[in-house]
Amino acid sequence: MTTHAIDNIRNFSIVAHIDHGKSTLADRLIQATGALSDREMTEQVLDNMDIERERGITIKAQTVRLNYKAEDGKDYILNLMDTPGHVDFAYEVSRSLAACEGSLLVVDASQGVEAQTLANVYHALDAGHEIVPVLNKVDLPAAEPDRVKEQIEEVIGLDASDAVPISAKTGLNIDLVLEAIVNRLPAPKGDPDAPLKALLVDSWYDAYLGVVVLVRVIDGSLKKASQITMMGADANYVVDRIGVFSPKMTDVAALGPGEVGFITAQIKQVADTRVGDTITETRRKTAQALPGFKPAQPVVFCGLFPVDAAQFEDLRAAMGKLRLNDASFSFEMESSAALGFGFRCGFLGLLHLEIIQERLSREFNLDLIATAPSVIYKLNMRDGEVIEMHNPADMPDVMKILAIEEPWIRATILTPDGYLGAVLKLCEERRGSQVDLSYVGARAKVVYDLPLNEVVFDFYDRLKSVSKGYASFDYQLTDYREGDLVKLQMLVNGDPVDALSMLVHRTRAETRGRAMCEKLKDLIPPHLFVIPIQAAIGGKIIARETVRALRKDVTAKCYGGDASRKRKLLDKQKEGKKRMRQFGKVEIPQEAFIAALKMDS
Repeated sequence: MTTHAIDNIRNFSIVAHIDHGKSTLADRLIQATGALSDREMTEQVLDNMDIERERGITIKAQTVRLNYKAEDGKDYILNLMDTPGHVDFAYEVSRSLAACEGSLLVVDASQGVEAQTLANVYHALDAGHEIVPVLNKVDLPAAEPDRVKEQIEEVIGLDASDAVPISAKTGLNIDLVLEAIVNRLPAPKGDPDAPLKALLVDSWYDAYLGVVVLVRVIDGSLKKASQITMMGADANYVVDRIGVFSPKMTDVAALGPGEVGFITAQIKQVADTRVGDTITETRRKTAQALPGFKPAQPVVFCGLFPVDAAQFEDLRAAMGKLRLNDASFSFEMESSAALGFGFRCGFLGLLHLEIIQERLSREFNLDLIATAPSVIYKLNMRDGEVIEMHNPADMPDVMKILAIEEPWIRATILTPDGYLGAVLKLCEERRGSQVDLSYVGARAKVVYDLPLNEVVFDFYDRLKSVSKGYASFDYQLTDYREGDLVKLQMLVNGDPVDALSMLVHRTRAETRGRAMCEKLKDLIPPHLFVIPIQAAIGGKIIARETVRALRKDVTAKCYGGDASRKRKLLDKQKEGKKRMRQFGKVEIPQEAFIAALKMDS
């Protein structure tokens, strides 16, 4: 198979908000071009992880090559990238877009434009894409294609007069989408005779082939058995195998400019292949490397500990394996007095954290406890040093700290008018400051600056519940700002429990501490002595609850006689309790930790 005429190639991605039908549209395009027979077709062909199928979301961007004979009689090659719609996986989206020249913007004709639709369109426009709007779900009784077209023009500023109305579920007008891709999206540019320059789009580990690298060739051509150099990692390899996904792996002899395919080259670990790196020939290097991508910055941190300490090594191995396929997930070892040995992990957001936790427990059969999620704080010390702090338990002495800075985000929330009051109230409660409020048709678009640590806990869930699920939310990190933050510590029987310590704003400390004490009071089982549960800031106790002691009736065998006999037995018991309280250890069950960390209200 030869490399193809560059004018007949189209590289495009599908961008949309969650649940607007990206993966279903991808299915229909695969079917319409005959890439898979009807027998091989499944729902959401490209979502191949169990979790993706169950939750109905796309986590990893997937690519597929389709052959299409257009109405003008030419044979075209279409490289489709199906991207995730969720804000936590935005870096997956941005790198898929870098490998394409155009995008299909899918908008649900009944829901209209949502927050992530906007975010993803801006990603595509930043990548210099030509955009074709597609209105999906026009077969639904609630669909209002004309209103949504107006909305696209108003909110995004794209001309939607020739948007393609389709139904990905029933297959209506899929042929029009294919024609629009061929006629309205640009062909890639590239020089077949220049030295090889290819973009490393993604890489993952395959148990049989080693590391599989997804590449997009810009200039030159990539051939089998040629020696290649990864410019960023400065490593040399020999190409073993070249192929394309159609959606099954199919070998080809070479990849020319504008083509997307995969290579294997006996690479041992995924860490050696940096996403965004430039691949070139060792003997004939390209003069200038591609700009690449910024590495994904973890935003949320939390500790993961095995419930059974014997599983620690298994957890380490499992995390190593996950890291192979997900470069945005980072971890380092940590130990805690309450939970033993575990890892401090960095994630792109709460959904990412949830998915990783679920994959660890599912694919590797591990029972895990996660500590309270926290963000990165910057501590300005009195001696001029600036320290990054991931874990509130590591906080140095307060006297040495000049100021604490916390990360802030700019959130865009789209909500139906009826829920606007509740949404504004929620943002104000979370110490937000309003930047903008405008109307898009019948929906309000609210822009707020919010501190990230208020969002990390349960903002998303609360937003969905106050808006009955209709509000959509998207954010990006903006800057660090100084905040009046204090470390809230939980003391059980006078001992600090480091797994439950957290940084909170001084105004919120008392309510947080009180809620935590009340929760722990119900969770810690009674012992033979009184257990005080306290929330403290530094040396000051701000909330307290008491777990009552179990009482043994020592005076049961006294009947009648002098009262001093009874007194003597009670005093003896009292002494015993006092000694017990001094030396007794409080056992906090694991369930209590998990439940205490799930506090949301």
